[in-house]
This record gives sequence, structure tokens and C-alpha cells, in this order.
Amino acid sequence: MTSSTFKPESLRNYAIITAAYWGFTITDGALRMLVLLHFHVLGYTPFEIAMLFLFYEVFGVVTNLFGGWIGSQVGIRQTLYGGIALQIFALGMLSFLNPDWVVPVQVGYVMVAQAFSGIAKDLTKMSSKSAIRLVVPKEAASRLFKWVAVLTGSKNALKGVGFFVGAALLEWVGFRSALLIQAAVLVVILLSGALLPAEMGKIGKKVPFRQLFSKSREINVLSAARFFLFGSRDVWFVVALPVFLYEVLGWTFMQVGTYMAVWVIGYGMVQFLAPQLLRKDSSGKVVPRAKTILFWTSILTAIPALIALVLMSGVRGDIAVTGGLIVFGVVFAFNSAVHSYLVLAYTEDKDVSLNVGFYYMANSGGRLLGTITSGLFYQWFGLVGCLWVSSLFVLAAALITTQLSDPKTSSAVGV
Repeated sequence: MTSSTFKPESLRNYAIITAAYWGFTITDGALRMLVLLHFHVLGYTPFEIAMLFLFYEVFGVVTNLFGGWIGSQVGIRQTLYGGIALQIFALGMLSFLNPDWVVPVQVGYVMVAQAFSGIAKDLTKMSSKSAIRLVVPKEAASRLFKWVAVLTGSKNALKGVGFFVGAALLEWVGFRSALLIQAAVLVVILLSGALLPAEMGKIGKKVPFRQLFSKSREINVLSAARFFLFGSRDVWFVVALPVFLYEVLGWTFMQVGTYMAVWVIGYGMVQFLAPQLLRKDSSGKVVPRAKTILFWTSILTAIPALIALVLMSGVRGDIAVTGGLIVFGVVFAFNSAVHSYLVLAYTEDKDVSLNVGFYYMANSGGRLLGTITSGLFYQWFGLVGCLWVSSLFVLAAALITTQLSDPKTSSAVGV
């Protein structure tokens, strides 16, 4: 399949959706860093901070479950820009937060605002990922892998930029002004929705609600593995790591935000480059198989445990964490890139938004588990305890992955 077989209109639509997703992603990363650092300074414990993100993750699970079904009925344009509108509302809502309110009221208010942000994030993610399958058929397996890697890698790199933006805005203009600036940027992005066809991604027929849970074995297995994979990252990265850097190592907001941003940007770049870095088959193409994801997940299992052992041996925290993060990020990026390809390779055109939504429901479930346990285990056992739990989660993902079969369109390729 050559590039000439792509319709210019399809490429234009994909470019518009991707640009909107990029803009949203920066604000999503910035908002997470804003909330985390702002409330830590106010004296909230790591577990209380994790609770601020509880509804963000819970409603992400719900949104992915129903969002794919909704997208198949109303179209991708409506779900994508509906998500952006909800993010604008969430940012505006948070800007009215009053620090004089009693703590339980503040927590509840932020949790509700974060619920809207969680819905927004997963509506935009589901819409953008589904759009790839509407432009590139799964028969063009190598090209599909490359396009998935481009979107996923660039998204994560820009989320890292968002971490930096959030920390910088918090330090330069304060919490409320930072929120309003982001909302204004999203209003501009929202206006671009008029350029997309209203029917994009709409399948034109009623889908029985029970079909939300009627998935192929491969989608179910991959989703279960995704649940533990992303739980393994967030259990030490989301709350524990930034609090460790600020509280134990004594770093400033800008140092924490920049450090987290650089890691996520590097992680996104590795995802972006995954199709070029993985070994090619005899035809010169990279088409991941089931054993590809098993290989990378198995390697990842040992890395959090090794970081924990290094910290326990007395090595300086900044050195141990930085070295471990680099290795963890590279291996995790390969895992994520291949995962994102496989869910589309296992999916038929008519089921794309339904399967992508279900799959990212598992992703959100893993993030929810990781977020809660990150705050809880850090409070109980510190960063080392979070790392041991991370290793157990990856081991669970690896064992589940052994049950995967190869996508029907794949040709042989090494790891």
C-alpha cells in the first residue's frame, strides 16, 4: 500500500484531529502538575493528593467503556470536541476554588472538577486513536504500526511538555491564572472542530449495548495486560516520584516539573522511533507479533525491582532514580507502542471505536489502581515500596501476555 492510496480528505481530517489532541494533551499534563504541586504545598498528604485524582481515573474508566459506543453512534468529531469543551469547563471550575474553604469541601470540589477532566481526556484519546484505523487499514500492518507510534509517541512527548508548562505557570503566574490561560488556548482549538465532517467514525446503525462487553479473546487478553502494565508505571510515577523529588531531595517546583517533563518527552520519542528501532522482517518491515510484547514486558519486570535494590543499598536517590527511570522509560515505551498497535491490528473496521474504548477502559483502570496505590504505598513504605509493587504488576502483565496469539495480518518479525 503506497501513500497515494490515502485520500487527501482523510489525511486532512486526521491532521486536524491530531493537532487538536496535541493541544489538549499539553493542558492535560499541565493540569496534573498544577494540582499535584499546588496541593502538596498546601500541606496535603501523598494519599490525599492521590484522592484528588480518584474521580479523574474513575470517570476515565467509565468514559472509555461508554465512549466507544457513543462514538460509534454520533461520530468522532462530536466525541473529540465534546471532550475539549469539558476540559475547558473543568479548568474554569478549578479557577473558582477558594483556599479558605474547609479541606473536605476543597477536596470534594477538586475531585468533581477532575471527574470532568477525566471524561474529557478519554473522549479525546479514544477519538484520536480510532481515527487512525479510519485512515490506515489494518492490512497495511507496518504502516499502521508507524502511524500509531507517531500519534502515541508525540502525545506522550507533549504531555511531558505539559508537565513543564504546568510547573512553570504555577511558579510564574499562580494557580488560578495558569488555569485560565489553558482554558483560553483550548477555546481556540475548539473552533477548529467546524472543519471536520460530522459523520466521521459514525457507523450508521444501532449497536446493541451488550456488544460493549462482547469482545474477542485477543482484545480481552490485551486489555487485561494493559491494566497491569499501566498500573505498574503509575504506582510509582504519578504521586510517589514527584513528592519524593520535592520532599526528600528538596527540589523546587521548576526542577520537579522539568525533570518529569524531560522523562515523558524522552519516553514519547522512543515510542515515536519504535518502528525504526525494532528488528525488521525479510521484507524490511516491522510488524509486531504476540512474542514481541511478551519479550519487552518480561524485560520490564526486573527494572523496578532493580531500582528498589539500588536505593536500598544506599546509592544517592537522584542517581538511582534517574538511571532507573531512563531504562524503565525506554523499555516501557516499546511495550506501549506495540500494545497500541496490537489493539488496532486485532480490530475490525466496524468495531474500531468500541474496541479502542474498551481497551482504554482497561488502561484507565490500571491508572486508577496505580494512582491510589502510589499515594497509599508511598505514605506507608516510601518510594522503594512503590517500586516493589510496580514489579509485581509488570509480572502479572507478562503472565497474561503469554495467552496472546498473533494478529491475522501480521507477517513474521523478530523482537
